[in-house]
Amino acid sequence: MRRPSAKPPAAKTTAAAPRRRASRATAPKPYHHGDLRRVLIDAALELVGEGGAAAVSVREAARRAGVSPGAPFRHFPSRDALMQAVAEEAQRRFRAEIEAGLAGAPAGDPLGRFRCLGLAYLRWAMRNPTHFEIISSRRFFDHDRAAAVSRDNAELIELTERTLAEAFAAGQLRAADLKQVQIAGRALVYGFARMNIDGHFPRWGVAGAEAERTAEAILDLFIEGIASRP
Repeated sequence: MRRPSAKPPAAKTTAAAPRRRASRATAPKPYHHGDLRRVLIDAALELVGEGGAAAVSVREAARRAGVSPGAPFRHFPSRDALMQAVAEEAQRRFRAEIEAGLAGAPAGDPLGRFRCLGLAYLRWAMRNPTHFEIISSRRFFDHDRAAAVSRDNAELIELTERTLAEAFAAGQLRAADLKQVQIAGRALVYGFARMNIDGHFPRWGVAGAEAERTAEAILDLFIEGIASRP
């Protein structure tokens, strides 16, 4: 009696391969957004420009950046952390404006350099009022933890001190108390910038288009008052 022959082996199928490809195609992609930290800071700066510091939230910055609400928290675990980063970036831009202004300062004229410094301060503060308010007020972030902001502030103060000392040494200043001159100059530019932020100019008859020209004229009046007489 013949033994039944073994069944032929089943034909190989390639069905498994498409399933593997399909599995790979539907697998979640790893998260990637380039420099998400940079994008979130830029989004928060836009929010500040549109509605002030109160308009900033981590969730809204994430929405602007086009990412999920939870994505930013590996960079900014809280709104305070985001606001500190916003302040540091605003301070960096402010410092860049100062340096650009000083690049055009007249050589061998420290008092002219002091004028350029003050004018750059005023122009940036008036063109970026909400960003200026962020870095000039202690209400929006922890200054003690913002090392970059503190360092920049200290360097700008030292730069002003050095510039005034050079002006005095060159015989351009009639006041010997340079600390008072420095504080008075800071009060002038800061106060003018705050008047702009708080909307005081209309009641003083200064139209929006005239504000920068008025700022320059007032700065020149101040410098004329501290300059030595010929």
